Amino acid sequence: MPLNFDNTFLRALPGETETGNFTRQVKDAIWSRVVPTPVHAPTMLAYSTEMVTTLGLSATEIASGDTLSALAGNSLFPGSEPYATVYGGHQFGNWAGQLGDGRAIYLGEVVANDKRWELQLKGAGPTPYSRRADGRAVLRSSIREFLCSEAMHHLGVPTTRALSLVLTGDKVMRDMFYDGNAALETGAIVCRVAPSFTRFGHFEIHAARNDLALLKQMIDFTITRDFADIDFPTDEIEKIGAWFQEICARSAVMIAHWMRVGFVHGVMNTDNMSVLGLTIDYGPYGWIDNFDPGWTPNTTDGEGKRYCYGRQAEIARWNVERLASAFMMVTDENSLESDALTSRMADGLAKFDAVYEAETTKNFAAKFGFAAWQATDANTINTIFNLMTVAEIDMTIFFRQLAKVTNDVDANRALMRETFYREDLRSKHLAAMDDWLAIYLARINDDGIVPATRATSMNRVNPIYVLRNYLAQEAIELATSGDMSMINSLLDVLRHPYAETLGLEKFAAKRPDWARQKAGCSMLSCSS
Repeated sequence: MPLNFDNTFLRALPGETETGNFTRQVKDAIWSRVVPTPVHAPTMLAYSTEMVTTLGLSATEIASGDTLSALAGNSLFPGSEPYATVYGGHQFGNWAGQLGDGRAIYLGEVVANDKRWELQLKGAGPTPYSRRADGRAVLRSSIREFLCSEAMHHLGVPTTRALSLVLTGDKVMRDMFYDGNAALETGAIVCRVAPSFTRFGHFEIHAARNDLALLKQMIDFTITRDFADIDFPTDEIEKIGAWFQEICARSAVMIAHWMRVGFVHGVMNTDNMSVLGLTIDYGPYGWIDNFDPGWTPNTTDGEGKRYCYGRQAEIARWNVERLASAFMMVTDENSLESDALTSRMADGLAKFDAVYEAETTKNFAAKFGFAAWQATDANTINTIFNLMTVAEIDMTIFFRQLAKVTNDVDANRALMRETFYREDLRSKHLAAMDDWLAIYLARINDDGIVPATRATSMNRVNPIYVLRNYLAQEAIELATSGDMSMINSLLDVLRHPYAETLGLEKFAAKRPDWARQKAGCSMLSCSS
């Protein structure tokens, strides 16, 4: 069945007249036409059956023929009009200027079952925004992006999606850790899917350039197309203010979910923030193994830890503040309209704070099995988080085991033994764990919930299967050697992250010792 393209972005917003594919500063335009660069031997490695169905495709057609060709960038779907967009961003707290889609090429907008989806090929060749890069992506990063996009969806975390993972048959030169050891790697392309890939940086770039006409056009278009289900005020200032509140609320919900499942994005630059509140750009991400609020998977961030697990809410708020600053450019400074919009931006930031607090409280009450949040619960939770940090306790396994605890001290010790990474630390902190469990059991017993009911409820929000960094790395190493089986095995397991299944114990196991300091498991870079 052919895809139904309806490319409103190109029709409604101004693009470049220049059609050459060379690196440049793109001004007075929001997008540039660009065609994917063909590859030599495309092979379908994996695809999301859910997204295939959502887009109205069939499993039989996606892996071969014209569909495979289009998903590899070797041809175009009928109705597809490929392009790349300009955006800027604050990277590690500093304004980086023009960035743009350097290795992502939009195929266009597809309408299926009355819902609009943007399709992007990541790794399909250079664009005018590629700077000094080749616009390609390597297999290791493409596997990680493909698997994590779908894993996050099934975890219930707001996210962009992935349709397909295609092997290109070409080699790509990459210096994985930027240490002078560049090497040829296998190339791949992911087809990413989302209702919109619009980022904070799509507005920041025009504000930074004082191009108010383009800024206003981008604002009006995004509200009209991507937030059509919300009845915003008609007054321009009030509309932007109400919309900003919605962006803040969605961003807060997304971060609260990251914290719930132990996900660390790793590179929360403003150009990696979606106005829809979707997790976007799966680069040097990772899952918490032993609980550590200061852990970041990104080697570039290893010293400053700006984007570590425990700072994600703080950084998200900083990012929405940068977006607020961009929106303020639509009014004249020191005018009544500016004063009004300043007030609305403050309302949006307050909305972020309130929603994040409410969502986090709700999520962690559910994770710990509390019937309702009580004032003393914050101290109880902070106590165990501090213990988990110093004792190197696995976050994911801890919460699954916590659902099983009873009033039997010896049984509880056996349960919690599985959560420690080191026996010496377990022995050292055993008494502290016993003491905390006594407080916890008294707390949940006061709720009067039947233990089996509590366990079922806790297991709905505490996953047993997550895309642990070492699992992703094992899949990458197998695929690099020609064995693609683990990609689909992981995809199947991660479709049901909350349901324990016999025979899948290896996918729920703690990080093995060999992965503690292994590249790709504990150390990642932005290299793709």
